[in-house]
Amino acid sequence: MKTCLIVDDSRMIRRVAGRIVKDLGFETIEAINGQDALDKCLMELPDAILVDWAMPIMDGFDFVKKLRELPGGDEPTVVFCTSVRDVSRIVEALAAGADEYIMKPFDSDIIESKFALAGLV
Repeated sequence: MKTCLIVDDSRMIRRVAGRIVKDLGFETIEAINGQDALDKCLMELPDAILVDWAMPIMDGFDFVKKLRELPGGDEPTVVFCTSVRDVSRIVEALAAGADEYIMKPFDSDIIESKFALAGLV
């Protein structure tokens, strides 16, 4: 079964996104910030990562940059999921190594379509 790491400091967002991703056939793993996510990726890389931008300790942007530097860190498909609507920030996220970008609020159709575009479903 494919795995998806959901990285967000909001428990509610992790829960909602987790339910949607499970319905798409993924086993889910949760992380509360970028450092927590990086620690989990060092143990085992997931197939997909749904990551928020703004989080304490380590934000999503820094997490993606560090992830992509790891051995095999180019393999997980990374989808940013954030309320940041600035086009320059989206370009910045994609340049850092994100594969797709989802705006909050999201629903199951949005996540499914972005995962499909990224080749995950």
